[in-house]
Amino acid sequence: MSAAPLRVLIVDDEPLARQRIADLLAGREGVMIVGTADTGTTAVESIHRLRPDLVFLDVQMPGMTGFEVVRAVGIDAMPVTIFVTAYDQYALQAFDLAAVDYLVKPFDDDRFEQAFHRARRLTSATEAARLRERLLAVLHEEESPSIATTDDLKPPAGHVDRIRVESRGKVRFVPVSEIDYVTASGPYAELVVGERRYLIREAMQTLEDKLDPAQFFRVHRSVIVRLDRIETLIKNSGGDYAVQLKGGARLRVSRSRREALEQRLSGETG
Repeated sequence: MSAAPLRVLIVDDEPLARQRIADLLAGREGVMIVGTADTGTTAVESIHRLRPDLVFLDVQMPGMTGFEVVRAVGIDAMPVTIFVTAYDQYALQAFDLAAVDYLVKPFDDDRFEQAFHRARRLTSATEAARLRERLLAVLHEEESPSIATTDDLKPPAGHVDRIRVESRGKVRFVPVSEIDYVTASGPYAELVVGERRYLIREAMQTLEDKLDPAQFFRVHRSVIVRLDRIETLIKNSGGDYAVQLKGGARLRVSRSRREALEQRLSGETG
């Protein structure tokens, strides 16, 4: 007799995010997607009703956060959980709290595989009990600032201070303060930190929104530069502009952004 399938519930308020996880699970032997939910409230109801073995749980949802879903369901009834988040600091918090693992949007296939296989191993009764003990210890600390509340899970006004990077199965967090500039590379972005380069799957607009505009400026549709790294604004023959950075790199400046850049640089030095 074959083993019972792993029952999976997907919770995310974004349809494309739910579909992404469903696509990655499709066709796997011994895996059954028993349902999806787009709010914390429906997630709680679905967990009680469907009794999944594994839940992919979005952290930031309107009305009820992923952490509040855990509290509402109750530790004893909570399945093994992989938290999903768009913000690195919340992912770290989720992992430190008690998550089997976490996924930072947008995540690649390899990162998903790591999280899924780890979660599958932990669906055994013994490991799940240990996880619940960790959850219980953390969620009882209601006064601790380490516990996220609904307000805590709003996008930070101060923007991110580090960016998550994966390479060869390892994860590191690059401090934003060390980034010289960012360039687009197809569906990826490349973070340039001195002589080092880190490739991430991130849209330039998303990165621009995450970075502090007081420190970074998008000089071209495919280039974001840290303002204090700019040494010179250069006018090339033909009327095109470029910036030369203190490290020697020279980057093109869009004509439509040149005037705004000059104003920013003037404000920086004036």
